[in-house]
Amino acid sequence: MTQQTKYNMVKEKIIEWITSGKVRAGEKIYSESNLVKKFGVSRHTVRLAIGDLVHEGWLYREQGAGTFCSGRKLQNKLPENKSPNTNTKNIGVITTYISDYIFPSIIKGIESYLTEQGYSLTFACTDNDIEKEKQCLQSMLNRNIDGLIVEPTKSSSYNPNINFFFEFEQSKIPYLMINQFYPQLVPPHIIVNDQKGGFIATEHLINLGHQKIMGIFKADDLQGVYRMQGFIKAHRENNLTLSPELIINFSTEEQHHLLIDKVKKLLLTSETMPTGIICYNDQVAISVLNCLRELNLRVPEDISIVGFDDSFLAEATETKLTSVTHPKIELGIQAAKWIVSAVENQNIKGNEHSIVYEPELVLRNSTGLVKNDKLITT
Repeated sequence: MTQQTKYNMVKEKIIEWITSGKVRAGEKIYSESNLVKKFGVSRHTVRLAIGDLVHEGWLYREQGAGTFCSGRKLQNKLPENKSPNTNTKNIGVITTYISDYIFPSIIKGIESYLTEQGYSLTFACTDNDIEKEKQCLQSMLNRNIDGLIVEPTKSSSYNPNINFFFEFEQSKIPYLMINQFYPQLVPPHIIVNDQKGGFIATEHLINLGHQKIMGIFKADDLQGVYRMQGFIKAHRENNLTLSPELIINFSTEEQHHLLIDKVKKLLLTSETMPTGIICYNDQVAISVLNCLRELNLRVPEDISIVGFDDSFLAEATETKLTSVTHPKIELGIQAAKWIVSAVENQNIKGNEHSIVYEPELVLRNSTGLVKNDKLITT
């Protein structure tokens, strides 16, 4: 028997186990050693066969655990008039973070609707790390999900993981991007108009008389890029000279200590002291508030601050933050409705049914008027 014949025999036998139900979705198959003994072939032949079955979607590997039946191919072979058991429908949800900031509210919205519709959920987070995103996407492909809701990772530059989304498309697994999206894919998405958010936040301070405004923006996510665009646009439309030294960009890796060090250094050394600060989000705004206290600068008497997302943090401190709204729970619900419709109808394509929320500004006491070089709270 030639190696090619042995190789095909191993493949066909494993496929027979899967299609007959001897090995079910999620169950582990025999180890390489057992398969070598069972079929009387070389380990190389077994590895070739297993590798092919993984590539074709019959099996998936979990590092350190073994090789498992995916069930995806079997599901795709169901007759057209026979739908899979709705109890087995599973939606994957990948966000950059899960347990903090606005993400619990978004996930609550997703979970409430999907659970009501009888769907199960598989959660994962990337910590805004490209390698972790790769692992999450591979895991979702292996877990036989029916649809995917995903918040992209470091979306402002080319992402090397977009090939996974082509695999979802080839497998007819619908996916939806939230909060931001990969522009290379032009995918369906639900986002906030971040440029408008940056614009209305900045124009609010300009209307209060501020002319020297610091902008703090995240550089590796599109949200930060668009919010910065709004910041710049507001200066231009109000014929206000922009001070480039007052713009601070930061990366995911810098968002804690290094970012505040940058802010503190600028406030201590710049010849242009800002009277207002636009922050990428409320988390950054809270960190800046703490920094200003250390420098004995008062908010809003010395410096006004605007946050973004109108999160619970906006009212968590003595100084209540003026902040740009984010739909949070509503966005989660709409994302869940979209993915259910896509799974059940399979007629949603491209960005035809994308949603863009228009943000508003919620005024609190972290901003005030500039008058005679002093601030008057509103």
